[in-house]
Amino acid sequence: MKSDFTGLNIPRHIAIILDGNGRWAKKRGLPRKMGHIEGCKVVEKTVENAANIGIDYLTVYGFSTENWKRSEDEVNALMQLFRYYISRLLKVAKVNNVKVISIGDRSRFANDIVKGLNKLESETQNATGLTFVLAINYGSRDEITRAIKNIAKDIKEDRIQETDISEELVSKYLDTKGIPDPDLLIRTGGNFRISNYLLWQCAYTEFYITDTFWPDFNIDELYNAILSYNGRERRFGGILDK
Repeated sequence: MKSDFTGLNIPRHIAIILDGNGRWAKKRGLPRKMGHIEGCKVVEKTVENAANIGIDYLTVYGFSTENWKRSEDEVNALMQLFRYYISRLLKVAKVNNVKVISIGDRSRFANDIVKGLNKLESETQNATGLTFVLAINYGSRDEITRAIKNIAKDIKEDRIQETDISEELVSKYLDTKGIPDPDLLIRTGGNFRISNYLLWQCAYTEFYITDTFWPDFNIDELYNAILSYNGRERRFGGILDK
């Protein structure tokens, strides 16, 4: 391993926005789907790297609720990629003792993709290493809206009371229930926006933006992000003692 993580404070939870697949392909005169194929390979390698350096949680933005707006050909190509890489990810997870869970609304996916996700989760549920969180058909506003609806339903059915509502209770209704908030969010591709990703969870997350397109992301890029994180003072709204 070229980059040495010895002595660094490794974030417990890293979230990543995988941006730049299409631009990576265009730069090389390739169809957009080739960028997504290369991006999937980098996801596999990043899972391995994260597991090896001691990250506890890794969350990646695989497909957003807004991505359905893309061309029919690109969406269909992405669905085919999901089918293929869900099975590949299962192999990677088992080799690296990785637990896989997914967040987002699965109802819009074809039955075979849903079955693949269920199998991925069930066959890795007892892993004790890295927890890999795949955000698929995920949008934070959609997640929060679904949480509000479920809270309202439970109030109506007397499972909880209005006075029970707190930040802690809301967190329990989100897709990320039981998962600590990200310490560090990495966005590739150079854009400075959060793109409807983990809005509630990233209230005090540190951000790292790199111009590198996702298919070119590697262990050295991960090192640079964590090195930058180590130079931050996390105050969570307070003041650190001098």
